[in-house]
Amino acid sequence: MSAITTDDLVIKGVTSAGRTFRPSDWAERLSGVLSTYGDDHRMSYSPYVRPRTLDGVKCVIVDKRLQDADPRAYDFVMKFAQSNDLQVVDGGEFSGR
Repeated sequence: MSAITTDDLVIKGVTSAGRTFRPSDWAERLSGVLSTYGDDHRMSYSPYVRPRTLDGVKCVIVDKRLQDADPRAYDFVMKFAQSNDLQVVDGGEFSGR
């Protein structure tokens, strides 16, 4: 599991009102949109978007470099967070984890 850095954003599965976001597999689903399948027929999450549980909360870690690498994908992920009223915080709050 890779460390969270200041180069990341963390989309937390908690709304601005403090409610847990449902469904419970939302982080895997969102990350899966940008995943690929290798020659071994196994899914691999994008290095830019990956699910993670932090302090018991489902999250999606978004590498800020996605904005330059694939602006449409970055907009999709960030609009998902915005339209579902999810908390987005700088990865610096979780650095070293």
